[in-house]
Amino acid sequence: MKKLLLNVVAALLTVCGMSALASMSPAAYADGAYYCVATNTYVSDLSECDTFADNPSNKADLMGVVNTIINVIIGIVGFVAVIMMIMGGISFITSQGDSAKVTKARNTILYGVVGLVVALLAFAIVNFVLKSVFSAE
Repeated sequence: MKKLLLNVVAALLTVCGMSALASMSPAAYADGAYYCVATNTYVSDLSECDTFADNPSNKADLMGVVNTIINVIIGIVGFVAVIMMIMGGISFITSQGDSAKVTKARNTILYGVVGLVVALLAFAIVNFVLKSVFSAE
């Protein structure tokens, strides 16, 4: 049981480490640049970014908020799907040939893959719909 717990912790740390690498900042941040939402550009000083100006891109604030909320929810669903696949793999390895445990582990992996595919499709569909709805101004 102790070994299984250590394997689960190691798998979680690996997934968390990989997600931290995937979310690293772009190269523009290496030069001390900041991302200006109002102009969709990188600036060296935040005072150059006039976020309260009468900018047409400010009309997309609602889209940005909705998009962020939906993407976070879909990201959590995707993360849970990956964790379920990892847990299914661990269960598969530790099933010791017991057919009931093997079937349960395979189903867990299958449901994790289906969940991940659904999350990716949802991400693509939501972003496509939001961009098409908010860009038709």
